Amino acid sequence: MDKEGIPDNNSSDKSNNPENTTNPEILKSKNISDRAEEAQRKNPLSGKRLLLLSISALGIVYGDIGTSPLYALKECFHGHYAVAVTDSNVLGVLSLIFWSLILIITVKYILIIMRADNDGEGGILALMALIRPENSKGTRYAIILAIGLFGAALLYGDGIITPAISVLSAVEGLTVATPFFEPYIIPLTVIILFILFSVQYKGTTGVGRIFGPITFIWFIVIAILGVISVMETPDVLRSMNPYYGYHFFIENGFHGFVILSAVFLVVTGGEALYADMGHFGPKPIKIAWFSMVLPCLLLNYFGQGALILRDHTAVKNPFYFLAPEWALYPMVILATMATVIASQAVISGSFSLTFQALQLGFLPRMRIQHTSEHERGQIYIPQLNWIMCFATIALVFSFRSSTNLAAAYGVAVTTTMVITTLLIYDAMRKLWNWNIVVSAGLTIFFLIISMAFWGANLLKLFQGGWVPLAMGIIVYIMMTTWNTGRRKLLEKIRQQTLSLQNFITEIMSIRMIAIPGTAVYMSSNAGGTPPPLILNIKHNRLLHKQIVILTIKFHKVPHIKSENRIEIDEPTEGFYKVIANYGYMDVTNIHQIIEILESKGIKIKMEKTTFFLGRETLIPRRNSGLAKLKDKLFILMSSNSQRATEFFNIPPNRVFEVGTQVEL
Repeated sequence: MDKEGIPDNNSSDKSNNPENTTNPEILKSKNISDRAEEAQRKNPLSGKRLLLLSISALGIVYGDIGTSPLYALKECFHGHYAVAVTDSNVLGVLSLIFWSLILIITVKYILIIMRADNDGEGGILALMALIRPENSKGTRYAIILAIGLFGAALLYGDGIITPAISVLSAVEGLTVATPFFEPYIIPLTVIILFILFSVQYKGTTGVGRIFGPITFIWFIVIAILGVISVMETPDVLRSMNPYYGYHFFIENGFHGFVILSAVFLVVTGGEALYADMGHFGPKPIKIAWFSMVLPCLLLNYFGQGALILRDHTAVKNPFYFLAPEWALYPMVILATMATVIASQAVISGSFSLTFQALQLGFLPRMRIQHTSEHERGQIYIPQLNWIMCFATIALVFSFRSSTNLAAAYGVAVTTTMVITTLLIYDAMRKLWNWNIVVSAGLTIFFLIISMAFWGANLLKLFQGGWVPLAMGIIVYIMMTTWNTGRRKLLEKIRQQTLSLQNFITEIMSIRMIAIPGTAVYMSSNAGGTPPPLILNIKHNRLLHKQIVILTIKFHKVPHIKSENRIEIDEPTEGFYKVIANYGYMDVTNIHQIIEILESKGIKIKMEKTTFFLGRETLIPRRNSGLAKLKDKLFILMSSNSQRATEFFNIPPNRVFEVGTQVEL
């Protein structure tokens, strides 16, 4: 409950504009999540639809991983921590890249972690909700909550740095052709990024249909360039032997460990891949990976390695030097389009992450636009979109080159990968009932790999790695402050709330003026009497002929079917206690709730209905230090959350607000 007296971990659909609230078509509309659910039941993934989703997934899910060839291998030999360009080092680095893609993305994420499918949704918050039972208490679950939230918060750092480094690295290809473009690299990058964030309102379906075919061409082209180079130097394929990776560490010692921070650039999109699972489902993502993404990436990396084996000076930009001179400008254009698409993966993942967080009660309400009636996970969050846009542009101006950004990249996302590895152990044991030896063995194996990458990236902390880490810490503080403050506020209100049964018994003995129509009182406490109802009786001595006390409950499952959504109790004639149950990926809408109530015999005419909302004025405690700062932050977040009338799509002229003061 927030200052308006209703649950605040909610969202709205794209029809929540006040000017649309009296539209008869909107009053009859179903919940968009139910329409998606119904569409998916009627239209299971046919061959044509599966192909379309797989191609769209190329443009949304694999953009980040797919454009890593632009800068990953270059940073190993030409970046801040470059190793010497020798044949053995080239084969060693390629071996590390090959096995990183196989072990981390293919085995860990595609084959294991994507099994943690929380009713179609993915991402670290979905995983946390899956292994942490609802209302669970104890130190163990508190730790799971803390590290899960911190891992989720760190992904926002990844969300702003990926667009910056991806687009910059593509546009920098112009300087390979001629130094004439040097002064225009930053302005061109900023313009491209601004356009990208400007089209997000179209949703991932609209964007994916445009981006999917372009990414398809991208993967084909980089594979062809790689094949041509490998055919000239087939000796490069020896790097698939893990011995060369082992020998690389032996030969380079600590420097070999440090270079893992550059090798990690090839797998940075793993967490975004898992977070984007709700947009397309696991099957299209797996098909796209095995049939297109993995083969094409490996061919291009091997092709770059083969080029460096032939010409050590090519390390300055091995990706662009793969292309013949006549194809350089077309490749820059294609690479720029592909890196714009790469940014889409983390932007979409950030949208999904934010929606899950606010539904689970870790962030205040924001305006949510659902952009597809067929794929219920596809959303757009305007407020978050523009924050990310300006933060990304600020990074471009601050770091000014992809090499500088590469030095800042990895600290946040490797930390999240370590946390995901720890959480997946619980999924192996509790959800899949895997043998403890297998579960522990796999967890330790992947934890060693993740910790190695994490340790190498920590060395970049003072070269800019602190930026995404600091952003993650800020988001984590906001999440924990909101969740703690909200629980305290709900407890305060619960303590001051009279039980509904006692209230009904009491008012039966009081002479009241009954007025026609329906009063809907929003309440966060299903067993208590809403404060606006008590105050209305106390001051006005009025009682509507039909009273509905409505409580919205969110559960730690992504979706709840519409037939299981509404619980109705009638403690006395004319009084209805209604509980509307939602999953954390469902969309709430008052019109859909009323439609279900009418189908169950509770007649409600919107033009004769008044919605009573509590509006609390929050007062910080009379203390000092950190506690007071957290109270003030909570009040600030509460005052800037989306208004309940907009969220519920309630006609403003049907709302009556009752204000009270609450000390935190």
